[in-house]
Amino acid sequence: MLYRTLLLLVTALFLSAGVFATDDEADYGHIAGKVKTTDGKPVAGVSVSLKGTRKMSVTQENGGFSLKHIKPGSYELEVSFLGYDRQVQAVTVTANETAEVSVTLNVSSVNLKEYTVTDVRNPYKTAANSSSLRLNGLLIEQPQNIQVVTGKVLADQQITSMSDGIIRNVSGVTKLEHWGDLYARINMRGARASAFRNGMNITSTWGPLTEDMSFVEQVEFVKGPAGFMMSNGEPSGIYNVVTKKPTGITKGEAVLTLGSYDMYRATLDLDGKLNKEGSLLYRFNLMGQSKNSFRDYEFNKRFSIAPVVSYKIDDQTTLTLEYVLQHVNMFDAGSYYVFHPDGYAKLPREFTTAEPGLDPTKITDHSVQVNLQHNFSPSWKLTAQAAYFNYRQEGTTLWPNEVRPDGKMIRSVGIWDAANESRFGQVYLNGEVHTGGVRHRILAGLDLGTKHYMADWSQAHALDSNNAEFDVNNPVYGAPVNGLPVFDRSKSLSERAGSTIIDQSYTGVYVQDELGFFNDALRVTLAGRYTYVKENSYGTKVDDNRFTPRFGLSYSIDKSTSVYALYDQTFVPQTGLLRNQEKPKPIVGNNLEAGVKKDWFDGKWNTTLSAYRIIKNNELTPDPANQGNENFSLQLGQTKAEGVEFDVRGEIVSGLSLVANYAFTNSVITRTSDKNPPHGSEVGAAVPGFAKHTANAWLHYKLANGALKGFGISGGFTYLADRSTWSWGGVGQQQMPDYFKLDGGLFWQKDRISINANVFNILDKYLYSGSSYETYYYWQAEPGRNMRLSIGYKF
Repeated sequence: MLYRTLLLLVTALFLSAGVFATDDEADYGHIAGKVKTTDGKPVAGVSVSLKGTRKMSVTQENGGFSLKHIKPGSYELEVSFLGYDRQVQAVTVTANETAEVSVTLNVSSVNLKEYTVTDVRNPYKTAANSSSLRLNGLLIEQPQNIQVVTGKVLADQQITSMSDGIIRNVSGVTKLEHWGDLYARINMRGARASAFRNGMNITSTWGPLTEDMSFVEQVEFVKGPAGFMMSNGEPSGIYNVVTKKPTGITKGEAVLTLGSYDMYRATLDLDGKLNKEGSLLYRFNLMGQSKNSFRDYEFNKRFSIAPVVSYKIDDQTTLTLEYVLQHVNMFDAGSYYVFHPDGYAKLPREFTTAEPGLDPTKITDHSVQVNLQHNFSPSWKLTAQAAYFNYRQEGTTLWPNEVRPDGKMIRSVGIWDAANESRFGQVYLNGEVHTGGVRHRILAGLDLGTKHYMADWSQAHALDSNNAEFDVNNPVYGAPVNGLPVFDRSKSLSERAGSTIIDQSYTGVYVQDELGFFNDALRVTLAGRYTYVKENSYGTKVDDNRFTPRFGLSYSIDKSTSVYALYDQTFVPQTGLLRNQEKPKPIVGNNLEAGVKKDWFDGKWNTTLSAYRIIKNNELTPDPANQGNENFSLQLGQTKAEGVEFDVRGEIVSGLSLVANYAFTNSVITRTSDKNPPHGSEVGAAVPGFAKHTANAWLHYKLANGALKGFGISGGFTYLADRSTWSWGGVGQQQMPDYFKLDGGLFWQKDRISINANVFNILDKYLYSGSSYETYYYWQAEPGRNMRLSIGYKF
């Protein structure tokens, strides 16, 4: 009944353009236009505002913008963009008509030849999210904490993949373990954040494969439940990787990077037109990389190919086809771990349990995405997209069978072959209508997905044996007593996987209406989502559905300041093995959030301050009472995560850009379903997987004049305090120490050439993350002082 009701509501909203158009609509007009440079190139990211009103917009990649529902009269249109002269242009709005406007930004032809238009955007701040988040309007208007890490930040910090330092740019975000760059396990607000790419939830148990930043435009972090995005997922939030698309501007860039531990990396980014009319565009990104490690025997070789073609069928319709291939050839991911019975960091930073001669782990990851956008009118747009992801892995994982009190151990290598196949389909409608003095910003859509993961962990080979153990105090490599493993892969992976299979399919239908009152100064969001999920995990089946509401409130105190409040819900079906043999209940979570957003100095930089409380019922965690090979889960009654987050980003003064943040996070058990819970799972105990205090900063200063013009300096730090471990700790077990990492570098840019050099972990600290495990500790060390040097050329 609920499903039928919601479908009727969606249908009504699709027809609302006609229903909501009252006679009052004839009393208003619209403005539509494009912004270009003096040589006719479109400019994206330009701020456009109507003086004397709250009407604002940001230009798209084609330079287009629109301002709707304006009372007839004469106005001044103000266009501002970093690096260009501000433009003020008169415009007359007539009732029931759209005024067409063309604005030209004044930049000298010399500068246009030396730099692409993206070089003069605000490099560390953006005013709007990507279209893949499905939300219209500016970020400052959204009733939620959304942080965007721009491509310029990625380049300045020399971030190469999703697991390579990107989290320093967002408050409260931490990363658990490293997994050999296989995938990024990112946590925020006390739980794992769901991984999205271009608006699709591609999260899997051991994935997705970390995206290489060579084909990434920006990464968007949405804090808390995202009812407009997620069918099912943790209420902590999501991160959305937005890939590069054609811009219609003919340009290119090649970058060569050299670094410590034999790092060699080259990238190529080509962007342009395939026909004179500009209706057929392309983007092509290519990357190749080889690097070793501060630990012996480890290596990582990667390449990626990412072509995109976009075809403008007509003035209203655009079709985009995108393909991404990533391939990895790397050493066993288990070699990142070090083990000791007495505590953390008891062995040198470069110590390894790895054995030379092990076969490499090889991964091939394909994805294909098709996106169709059609504008019915300046106010209504339909987006349909489909995607196919295919991941194949053949490799091993190194883990000890036993760690003894004297530090001697028996190492074991297990097979880890895996396949991950996913399909997604989405259709959503964005629209804007007015009923009297109320503006309705409509979002409605359908979200479908199927995921299939299987793995073979059925074979293992002990490298060592009793009386011939591996001694961490006197390690010997190259001649394990039992020799190297030879695994049987004669059968197909599906035959070998057995019950190690995770299947999930979901259907989501969602409706959202953002109502604007008092000339859009007050915005009220009313939304709901119905989700149906089927999952078969390790032989345990789940079939569940839920309706989750969403309520938001945002108020603009003035043009540059807004306050907001949000209530949102989510649910996550769960599978696992409980000691009482009962079927696990789904997670039901809700988020209460409030915050203040402010743009400073004409939007050159902005701040976000937010406070939240997330309640989760029925969360599953590993049972701290597990012994040996037991794999039971514990279903908690209720957990609460709460905290405060602060972010600042943008150009503080001319030439000085900053990204800085701080977060206080606390996640504890507030109710238990067990009368005698094991130690570590009682009321008041911390839920593992967060740092109570996190603080980050990154400064980037560039000289604009004088003999050293183009020269600059950058630097930043990461600080984590009161860190919890990956999993539960036993009685009297050690906690991880506080974490402090200092990085910095120099750069120089002139005309088409740029040079960027960074030194990481300048203080050469012994940094690591880890946890206790049964009768021993494990940790993963980070490199000591190391550097990267990049040389880029734009053409």
